[in-house]
Amino acid sequence: MIKVLVVDDSALMRRVLGEAFDRDGGFDVAFARDGAEALGQLQGFRPDVVTLDVQMPRMDGLTCLDRIMLERPCPVVMVSSVTTDGAEATLDALNLGAVDFVAKPGGAVSLAIDAFGPLLVGKVRAASTTRVSRAHRLTERLRARRSVLQPAPPPAVRAVAGSRIVAGPRGAGVVIIGTSTGGPPALEAVLSELPGGFPWPVLVAQHMPAAFTASLAQRLDRLCALRVEEVTAPAPIEAGCVYVARGDADMIVSQRAAGPVVMPAPPSAAHRWHPSVDRLVASAMEHLAPQRLVGVLMTGMGNDGAAAMNALRQAGGVTIAEAEETAVIWGMPGELVKAGGAQLVLPLDAIAARLAALATAR
Repeated sequence: MIKVLVVDDSALMRRVLGEAFDRDGGFDVAFARDGAEALGQLQGFRPDVVTLDVQMPRMDGLTCLDRIMLERPCPVVMVSSVTTDGAEATLDALNLGAVDFVAKPGGAVSLAIDAFGPLLVGKVRAASTTRVSRAHRLTERLRARRSVLQPAPPPAVRAVAGSRIVAGPRGAGVVIIGTSTGGPPALEAVLSELPGGFPWPVLVAQHMPAAFTASLAQRLDRLCALRVEEVTAPAPIEAGCVYVARGDADMIVSQRAAGPVVMPAPPSAAHRWHPSVDRLVASAMEHLAPQRLVGVLMTGMGNDGAAAMNALRQAGGVTIAEAEETAVIWGMPGELVKAGGAQLVLPLDAIAARLAALATAR
């Protein structure tokens, strides 16, 4: 039995969320109307997972989340509106320690439970398997706290550092990063450490709804020395740029007369998760020499990217899996490791340095 504390100021949303858990079974559910009430139940009810609204009276979701991480750390799934402000607040919550998020259904909420319920329940079940401590992702949480108090300084151009044990790609390389649950703060940690002179393009597939990927790209662009943009139309692949796939769709590599491009594509029914990491890597291998590619698979639920990156390694590309000790959920990188497709297994804070080293290895 998974104990879930549902925190939302809307009586309708509390009922909808409660019904979703009741339909699935295996949950013991308690309710709170705001953050202050939720904190009062932490020690008595001792939830395994908290679902937390962002906008609430008395104590909002971000303040409550920060207190949970300090007082009784446990997995938190944010339930967020799909507005621009809601997307920004959700990204802040992920940096403060939330495991995952789900977008609130729009329109007639009570009619959307058939689609919304299974998604929520799946994320909560996955969250219940994660271990959260006061020290978990402490660096990202402290950085998120500081950003609320003062604007982040312009990203500095950092010196390239790291080992050169693994040879870099032949010629101009392309980095492909795939991630899901826990991905946004992991992407910040890696991409913000790449130097301004990083010579390769970076393609990113992060499982996320379309309403959130624009905010993610804008946030990364503010934090990184590299230019970051969401891909909403065909774009030439340029050195030193980061291309973020638009949510609820796929991103593929194609070839034009002037050279390779990245472009959005309707989500493929052959792939379960979107933007699909497997499809992005496979399309890159169709138009670019595998020896030019570096695949990085980081935290996420499921196995998206493992098959394609395993094939990439067999074809001569470089593959990196995030180590289990730093991943929020070691599903995607773990599957790559189990398949024997990870050439390197690195903790999160070592990935950027290794990419920079690969880019300078000749």
